Amino acid sequence: GFSAGGHLASTAATHFDDGQPDNDDGIQKFSCRPDFAILCYPVIAFDEPYAHRGSQRNLLGNDPSAAVVKKLSNEKQVTAKTPPVFLWHTTADKAVPPENSVAFYLALRKAGVSAELHIFERGRHGLGLAKDTPGASSWPGRCSDWMQARGLLSKQ
Repeated sequence: GFSAGGHLASTAATHFDDGQPDNDDGIQKFSCRPDFAILCYPVIAFDEPYAHRGSQRNLLGNDPSAAVVKKLSNEKQVTAKTPPVFLWHTTADKAVPPENSVAFYLALRKAGVSAELHIFERGRHGLGLAKDTPGASSWPGRCSDWMQARGLLSKQ
């Protein structure tokens, strides 16, 4: 997930159920936990000095309760069951500060979840594949290497 989509992806990685094996509904039997997450300059934290207020307002409204803000501050929802995560951000991102990725990464480490974080010096918010941005342009290859090391991709 990229930017606000990174918030959606981090929500999927931290707000899932384990399934209900005894449920008669075949779908409900299985967990909805993703196997991994890839977060690119993600919006993660709410109610922090580095939060992206526009995303917080768009997702939660103008006056969300403290409980809702905390529940959707995904760095506060990481557990040992959170799937492995690959993150990248840039220092120069003025829209969504890299502290979002750093806070999530530190929460993953604290929970013992496998994670890889890359913070590139240059690059605006919304780089996508960052083809023309030195340093950040290497993120797709690094992500591919991470996925291959985890057995998620075959070697090419």
